[in-house]
Amino acid sequence: MGRCAVQLVLGPAGSGKSTYCQAIQDHCETTGSRRVHVANLDPACDTFGYEPSFDIQELISVNDVMTELGLGPNGGLLYCMEYLLDNLDWLENEMSQFGDDDYLILDCPGQIELYTHVPIMKRVIERIQEWGFDMVSVFLVDAAFLVDASKFLSGSLLSLSAMISLELPHVNVLSKCDLMAAEEVDSILDQTSAIQLWERDQVRQSLIAEDASEEERSRQSQLEQRRRQRGRLTDAISQLLDDYQMVSFVPLNIKDEESLEHVLATVDHAIQYGEDAEVRETDIEERMNASSHQDA
Repeated sequence: MGRCAVQLVLGPAGSGKSTYCQAIQDHCETTGSRRVHVANLDPACDTFGYEPSFDIQELISVNDVMTELGLGPNGGLLYCMEYLLDNLDWLENEMSQFGDDDYLILDCPGQIELYTHVPIMKRVIERIQEWGFDMVSVFLVDAAFLVDASKFLSGSLLSLSAMISLELPHVNVLSKCDLMAAEEVDSILDQTSAIQLWERDQVRQSLIAEDASEEERSRQSQLEQRRRQRGRLTDAISQLLDDYQMVSFVPLNIKDEESLEHVLATVDHAIQYGEDAEVRETDIEERMNASSHQDA
């Protein structure tokens, strides 16, 4: 049996990962394009809109760990993921039920340190790849970050960090765009660089009022200078993002079928999903044609 394609859904807590998983599954069921299964790998999440094909909480849960070992939420989550790492035979057994005609989405924990500070998820991913699965990571950032350039740049930096750490084909998705004005989303995505985005936000936040008195303008000017000095770190981060030129976002409106299809097509392209099927279909057609010519 062949191995199915695997989409690893990442992102900060509250970025809409579970909602994204359900939306993609419902979209594919509606269009009939593929058979999608969603599994939960977050031992702290016990409510989601989809019916999981398998759930890590069948193996271990944060609530049980906190109760039995007296750990806090973060320590409990770390313990659970280390426990998963020590019991990967459970995960392999659950994933082996899917064939190459299936498509699996893994809904992952939102604590970013699991991907950047400790090697747990990196090692889990390496084992899954050893089992023969093709994987792509999808990193979600909340579109609400658009209202604050510093938050948007922070989300971009987290995405870049996860991309480098996990070493997988990677797609960044701007989630919850249905909650934002389309013009605001477009204005951010149209920016050519992080530096340009940050500088635009600095102009917006200028403390100098046009109609202030000369004395007031002098005081505001001093405050403005101090504010811009504190922004030097953000300038450096913006320059880092521009130097890599690897962070871009695909906007997602889960209420728009075309938006869902665009995101799915982008993810498919990153993992080259469906190309093997097209090759197999071409080979079958060629064999049938050759056979018919021989019979003739």
